[in-house]
Amino acid sequence: MSLSEERLSHLAHLVVDGVWNDDLVDYSDEDAAMRAGKRALAQWAAEEKQIDSVARAKVASLKRNVIEGTPEWDVMYAKYYEEEMNRRGQR
Repeated sequence: MSLSEERLSHLAHLVVDGVWNDDLVDYSDEDAAMRAGKRALAQWAAEEKQIDSVARAKVASLKRNVIEGTPEWDVMYAKYYEEEMNRRGQR
């Protein structure tokens, strides 16, 4: 998943403001909090893209030609996606 700078900024504002509004943290430097939020979201999006690529490659490598968009492809993709998430310790 690729996020534009505008989308990344918008999402970071939602997260940072939401955490502050819920009284979970008090920021001493709001700009630093925004930068940290953007950095974390960018890292998450990059990892999500890598996991997606691995899952798609595994489905494509199957001997039987599974066509994207079919129920079988969806099941196999979900299986490999979940495996990759578990392998990376994200679930």
